[in-house]
Amino acid sequence: MLGLGVLAAAWLGPLPALASGSFAAHMTMHIAVVAGAAPLLAFAIAGTGVDPVRVIPHIVAPIPASLLELVVVWAWHAPALHHAARHEAPALVMEQATFVMAGLLLWIAALGGDREQRRVRAGSGVVALLFTSMHMTLLGALFALAGRPLFHGAPSAVEDQHLGGVIMLLVGGASYLLGGLALTAIALRARSVPAVQRQGSAA
Repeated sequence: MLGLGVLAAAWLGPLPALASGSFAAHMTMHIAVVAGAAPLLAFAIAGTGVDPVRVIPHIVAPIPASLLELVVVWAWHAPALHHAARHEAPALVMEQATFVMAGLLLWIAALGGDREQRRVRAGSGVVALLFTSMHMTLLGALFALAGRPLFHGAPSAVEDQHLGGVIMLLVGGASYLLGGLALTAIALRARSVPAVQRQGSAA
């Protein structure tokens, strides 16, 4: 419910109307979808009967999912596609749909599956989330540090662009980084339990 609430706030609130004139508002909507709603929805789905990792684990795999999200995110920030998503409703709908699908696919690939699947896939899940954190941070830094508007020429747009880049850096990059670190801790704890059990059996 919380994940759906984040999506509703991002899509039904003021952000879509503000996004046409504000890069920061557009970026807030983007990050709310991929770094807020997507992990919450993936956490809710993981391990349940509708978890795709339990059925098609070789297709819903962390590394390919992270590469797909890289392509989706960077493609929609190319000037032509970004401009279309900012100013044309069909393009915005398509952008947001691909964002939520790519984000959900990555998070469920990293978090999904039964206990044994999560143990086996933990390493690739960590790599996928940390890789995504890196390219989100790189893209955010590009927007935050650019000395001129990258998408349109108004001088006042630079500050708005910088704010959008900071949002991507602090929220987007941090979300995937924390997810990767949490998955690392879970993997290490899961590996330590059998070792303790073996020691107990030997005693």
